[in-house]
Amino acid sequence: MKKIIIGDRIVKSFGEGDEQRNVIDGVSVEIGEGEFVAVMGPSGSGKSTLMYALSGTDSVNGGEVVFDGKDISAASENELSDLRRTAMGFVFQQPTMLKNLNILDNIILPSMRDNRKNAAKIAEKARTLMKRVGIAELEKRDITQVSGGQLQRAGICRALMNNPKIIFGDEPTGALNSKSALEIMNIFSEINEDGTAVMLVTHDAKVAARTERIMFMRDGKIASELKLPKYDGTDMDDRVEEVTKKMLEIGI
Repeated sequence: MKKIIIGDRIVKSFGEGDEQRNVIDGVSVEIGEGEFVAVMGPSGSGKSTLMYALSGTDSVNGGEVVFDGKDISAASENELSDLRRTAMGFVFQQPTMLKNLNILDNIILPSMRDNRKNAAKIAEKARTLMKRVGIAELEKRDITQVSGGQLQRAGICRALMNNPKIIFGDEPTGALNSKSALEIMNIFSEINEDGTAVMLVTHDAKVAARTERIMFMRDGKIASELKLPKYDGTDMDDRVEEVTKKMLEIGI
């Protein structure tokens, strides 16, 4: 399996002098093309910081991050911005949408930056994605006129607009009820089935159990990993039990 991300002995520190501490402490990690990965750990363990480091959203203090063969730990901010826009997609717990734009315009806005001449084609793609995730009828709605689950679906559409090699999700189901969370995870599974790598940061064992590899973080390090077979829709209770057992074993 080709490695899309290679992180080698990554260090990320916060604070200065005697107050400085390593939130990520010499972590090495690889993510393969088309992998479905979760990162779990207690608050402050470094799981979100690791995701931001691997995506070039946050700089590192030590080590190296290679994305698709390019050392992004040495890239300029403009290069990183272009890379994140064209090769990565991001889905957060609370989607950041502009209140003065409707759902469709929020989805297409980032893609319009360099492609204003192709506005019609971009809007057509957005509508195709909206239909795929079940919000086709909401394109003219304001962001205050839709549910949290519908807004998260719009965020996923936006993340997919440029055909990214990987989708990063930071607690993407954290603000949703159980029904909406299940629907969002079904969408992530479909995205992964299409060949896009997915990396989710989560505290929810049910979310992690849908993935195929789970990294458990504690005190800035990867304490353990758990590999699971591809989810077939029938063994969720057993998968959650495996995840929970591993969490108890390593004390998180």
